[in-house]
Amino acid sequence: MLTALLASTALCVPAALAQDAPVAAGEVQVPETTQSVPNQSIIRTIAVAGAQRLEPQTILSYIQLRPGQVYTQEAADQALKDLYATELFSDVKIAENNGAVVIEVQENPIINRIILEGNKRLKDDKIQPEIKLAPRQIYTRSKVRADVARIIELYKRQGRFAATVEPKAVQLDQNRVDIVFEIKEGPKSKVRQINIIGNEVFSDGELRGEMLTKQTGFLSFIKGNTSYDPDKLAFDQQKLRQFYLTNGYVDFRVVSAVAELTPDKKDFIITYVVEEGERYKYGDVAVDSQLRDFNSEALTSRLAMRTGEWYNAEQVESVIEGLSETIGAFGYAFATVDPRYDRNADEKTMGVTFVINQAPRTYVDKIEINGNTLTQDKVIRREFRLAEGDAFNSLQVKRSTNRIKSLGFFQENFEVEQQPGSADDRVNLIANVEENPTGELQLSAGFSSLESFILQGSIRERNFRGRGQTVGLSLNYSRYSRSAQVSFTEPYVFDRNISFGMDIYRRDYNSFNYYNSNRNTTYESTTTGFSMRAGTPLSEYMTVIGKYTLNFEDVSLGSEYYSDLDGDGITECDPLRAGRYLCDALGKRTSSIIGGSLVFDNLDNRIRPSRGNRVVASVDFAGVGGDVNYLRGRLEASKYWGLGSGFIFSVQGEGGYIYALEDRGDQYTDDVRLTDRFFLGEPDMRGFDIRGIGPRVLRKTIDSTTGEVSTKRSRWTDDALGGRAYYRGRAEMEIPLGAGAREMGLRPSIFADIGAVWGLTDPQVNNIYQYTTTVENEDGSTSTTTTTTTSPTAPDGSDATLVAVEEYVGDSPKPRVAVGIGVNWNSPFGPLRIDFSKVLLKEKGDDPKTFSFNVGTQF
Repeated sequence: MLTALLASTALCVPAALAQDAPVAAGEVQVPETTQSVPNQSIIRTIAVAGAQRLEPQTILSYIQLRPGQVYTQEAADQALKDLYATELFSDVKIAENNGAVVIEVQENPIINRIILEGNKRLKDDKIQPEIKLAPRQIYTRSKVRADVARIIELYKRQGRFAATVEPKAVQLDQNRVDIVFEIKEGPKSKVRQINIIGNEVFSDGELRGEMLTKQTGFLSFIKGNTSYDPDKLAFDQQKLRQFYLTNGYVDFRVVSAVAELTPDKKDFIITYVVEEGERYKYGDVAVDSQLRDFNSEALTSRLAMRTGEWYNAEQVESVIEGLSETIGAFGYAFATVDPRYDRNADEKTMGVTFVINQAPRTYVDKIEINGNTLTQDKVIRREFRLAEGDAFNSLQVKRSTNRIKSLGFFQENFEVEQQPGSADDRVNLIANVEENPTGELQLSAGFSSLESFILQGSIRERNFRGRGQTVGLSLNYSRYSRSAQVSFTEPYVFDRNISFGMDIYRRDYNSFNYYNSNRNTTYESTTTGFSMRAGTPLSEYMTVIGKYTLNFEDVSLGSEYYSDLDGDGITECDPLRAGRYLCDALGKRTSSIIGGSLVFDNLDNRIRPSRGNRVVASVDFAGVGGDVNYLRGRLEASKYWGLGSGFIFSVQGEGGYIYALEDRGDQYTDDVRLTDRFFLGEPDMRGFDIRGIGPRVLRKTIDSTTGEVSTKRSRWTDDALGGRAYYRGRAEMEIPLGAGAREMGLRPSIFADIGAVWGLTDPQVNNIYQYTTTVENEDGSTSTTTTTTTSPTAPDGSDATLVAVEEYVGDSPKPRVAVGIGVNWNSPFGPLRIDFSKVLLKEKGDDPKTFSFNVGTQF
C-alpha cells in the first residue's frame, strides 16, 4: 500500500518538473497534486532526467514501459518498484503529460571510504572483515543497516551487549559519500547474579563452582569468565548435568535456563530451574566381551565400581576409556565398548554391562606424514613407536603422539589420526603437522636481585636444516658473572638411536662478601673448557648418558688480601685477611672428569609438565689426568600431578655427595677444594640469599666505641664455604587464573622448600688483633705500621687490640624450611619471577631473604 501511495504521489507533479526543472542537490521533493492523470493514454516518448553515471538506455532496460503502450497508473507503479529494486537510486519520480513520460531519478551516491570511529576494544582489522560495504560500491541504506547489525553482533560475541553503532553519510562532491560508523562500545556485559531454583541436595555455591561462568565480585579480575556468553550458558547446563550424574542423580535435568539483560544493558542475571530427582546406586556391573582374547569374568573382577556403591557417570566413562585402551593395546583398533544400562526405578539402582563388540585384529597399513615443509620425514617417522606392518597398539599410538609433541616443532594440539586402511583389518596412521618457528633470537637487558644489571643474548635453532639438530650460541654479562657458550646436539647420530652433544664455554664468576655495607669481591674463578656427551635409550622411558668434561680453572684473590708475611718483600695470601679456606683455593688447576647418568622420564611435556615422573642418577669421577681427584654422586627426582581445573601439583627432590680421592695433609683443610663443593641458596632454595645456607665463617667486627662485637650483619665478613653433602626438596602447587590473567602470561604458585648442605672439615678460626709499631726513619721522621695477628700481645709485650672475632657456623644437616608464594609472568620485558618467602626453620649463620625477583633472564 505504501509503495502504491508513493507511486500515486510521484505521478502528480508540477509542470516545471515535467519540463526538466533543476532539482537542488540532496533535496527530496514531494510534488503536490495539481492535475489528474488520464487512466488511458498512449505513451509517445519516454525521457530520463537526473542520470549522472548511468546511461538512459540502461535505466529504461530495468522497466517494462515502452512507447506505444497504454500508460496506466498500475504500469507506472510497477516501473517504480522495478527501479527501486535495483538499489541504484535514492529517489525516483515518474510524470506523464499527453503521452510524454519523464522519469526523474536521483542516483545513490558512490562510497568514497569507510571510517570507523570510537572502537578501542576491537581494532579495525577485526571489524573491517564484517563490513560488506566497500569503497567504489553504490551506497544503499539497507546495506548500511546490515553492516550495523553485523558490527553489533560482533560486539555481542565479545560480551558487549550495550554497544551501539550510529552510521552517518558525509556528502562529498560528484555524488560521493564517506560512510562513518560511530561506535560506542559500552562496558563488557557481566553476569551480575546466578540464581538456581529447585536444588535441595547441593547448595547454590557448590553448583556455581561447577560452572564455567562466574558471578562478578571482589575477585572477578582473578577468577575471570564473568562475561556473559550464550555458548557458555549451554555448556554450564552440561556441566551441571555431569556433576549430578557423577553423584548418582540420573534423573537430573535443567528445566530452564534464562538470561535476562538488566535495563541498563550492563549486566545479565541468569536463572536456572532444576529438578534433582532421586539418587541411584549401582546394580549388577559386568563386562561382556565378544572378543575371544578377553575373559569377561576376569575383566569384571577388575572393575573399579561395585554393586551397592553410589552410581557415578564419570566413573563409567573412565572404565570405558580404560577398556578401550586395553583392547587397543592388543591390536583391536576398531573395537568399541558400549555400556548397556539396566535401570530399576523402584529400587533406585542402575546396572551397567560393558559390552566389548566383536572386531578384527588390526595391523598398521601405512604411516603418512603431511604438512612438513622444512622438517625431514625421518625426523617425524623415527618418533613413531609403530612401523608399517606392526600389530596396532593404541598405547603406542598415544606414546608416538607425545614424542612428536615433545620435539617442539609442531602445533600443540597435534594428534596422530587413525583412518581405515586398504582392508578391514588394516589402519593408516596419519600425521598432519603444522610447523612452528624453531629459531630463537633473544636479546634482553634487565635487573636481578642476584646479579644487579644483566645483559643477555642468545641465538638457537632447534631444528637445524630440518634434521632435528640443535645449535646455539649464548652470551651473558652481569656485574658478578660472565659467560659464553657454543653448543651442538644431534639426537640421532647416523640415523641411529644414539644422541651426541658438545658444549664449549668460558665462565667467569666472582664470589663476594659484605663488609661495612659494601659488597666486596673475595675471589675470582675463571673456567674454560668443553664437555661431550652421548646417550642411548635402554627402554622407552629409560636412557643412559655418558659424559666427559675438561676444565681449566684459575682462582685468584684481590690484592687487598695479600701481604708480606715473611718480610722478604714477597707478598702472599694472608690467612688473617682472607682466611685459610680462601688462600687454599688459589691457583691454577685442570679438572678431567668422566661421568654417567641414568635417566627415567615419562613426563607428558618437557617444557611445562603436568603429569609424569623424572628420575636422574648421576656419577662423576675426576682424576682421569688433571690435578683434581674426587668422586661425586647425585640423585634427582620429580613427580607431577594434574589435579584438574588447571591445578598442577609437583614435588621435587635431589641430593648429592662428593668424596675426595686425595689427602691434602692438613687438619684444617678439607680434601675437597672450595670450587668443587656443593652450595645452596637462592634461586634453588627460596627464602635464603645466594649461597645463604650451610657452612660459613663469620668474621664479626668489634665496635670501636663500645668494645663489643657488632650485632649488625652488614658489618660482618661472611664467607660461604659450601659442603660435601646436600639435599633439597620442593613441593609446589600451580594455581590457575581466569582467562584474562592467562592471556597476560601470569602463573602464580604456592611452595614449600626444604634443604641443607653440610659435611666440611672445620677450618681454623681465630680472634684477630692489631697493634701499631712506630719506626724512626734515617731522616729523623717517624712512620707507623699496623700489623694484624692472632696473638693478643705485641712483640714488645704490650696488649694488641681485638678488632674481629671469627666463628664457624652452619655445618649441620638439620633442615632449613621456607614457604611462600611466587608468580611467573611472561612480561613484555622478558620472563619475570617474583617470590615472597617466609623462613620457618634455619640455623645459626644462615642468611634469610624475604623477597626476590629476576627479570630479563631465564629462571
